[in-house]
Amino acid sequence: MQYARLRSNALTVDVEDYFHVAAFDATVSPAQWPDFPQRVARNTEILLQQFDKHQATATFFVLGWVAERYPELVRQIHAAGHEVASHGYAHAKASVQTAAEFLQDVSRAKAILEDITGAEVVGYRAPSFSIGKTNEWAFDVLQQAGYLYSSSTYPVVHDLYGTPDWPQQPYKRTEGIWECPMPVLNKAGKQWPIAGGGYFRLLPYWLSKKCIDSYLKQSDAPYMFYFHPWEIDPHQPRFEQAPFKSKFRHYTNLNRMEAKLVRLLQDYQWRSVKEVYQPYFA
Repeated sequence: MQYARLRSNALTVDVEDYFHVAAFDATVSPAQWPDFPQRVARNTEILLQQFDKHQATATFFVLGWVAERYPELVRQIHAAGHEVASHGYAHAKASVQTAAEFLQDVSRAKAILEDITGAEVVGYRAPSFSIGKTNEWAFDVLQQAGYLYSSSTYPVVHDLYGTPDWPQQPYKRTEGIWECPMPVLNKAGKQWPIAGGGYFRLLPYWLSKKCIDSYLKQSDAPYMFYFHPWEIDPHQPRFEQAPFKSKFRHYTNLNRMEAKLVRLLQDYQWRSVKEVYQPYFA
């Protein structure tokens, strides 16, 4: 579908390591993180090489905890022309923090990233899309901390997150911050998650591509894709003590992800959130 190559889509990477993921919250504590082999820099460097090869630019939502330990990686991302944005500091869900804790977390991450790159950080994504009806105050906090936009909501029904009755298009909140929700495909009376992540890894590529193409026909809003560096790393250490459901979600098709990602880079044109959504922000 040639028109898909002519339309710019937003490519996003949540830069965290395999032990940070919410699926392992009950298995791994933050106090243990420094003890695990860290693979995020290696995996992110592979992504940078692939993006350069396919002339793709992206937004990297970098965890502050990672940035502190790998400032040179953040500089590499910035120097390659990608957008550096914030994933918070400690990968704590916004929904489990107080407003004061959230402000400290997002402000700390922003300051670290700006100190490393020397450039303003304007974008934020909450871990596990954890902004919803119970903590709408988070948007006010983000505005207070100096962010321009958030990409922290997913208008689907999901057992871990989801705001199915919230807007599906980018919109400016009353708090003054833009929210860029993850894209969904409206079909058969339902909202289907098609933004990447585990769904992209689990489903065959042809089906994901069909859903993306259908979305591009159906919606005038940009398409946004997201994933994590650990998803291209089949040799990462495994937490065998984790629940079966968590292991299934996390480990399935890790060995196929990089090849599927390459096909995605070849089939569509990719730019950063800041660039693709600029007509909204202006």
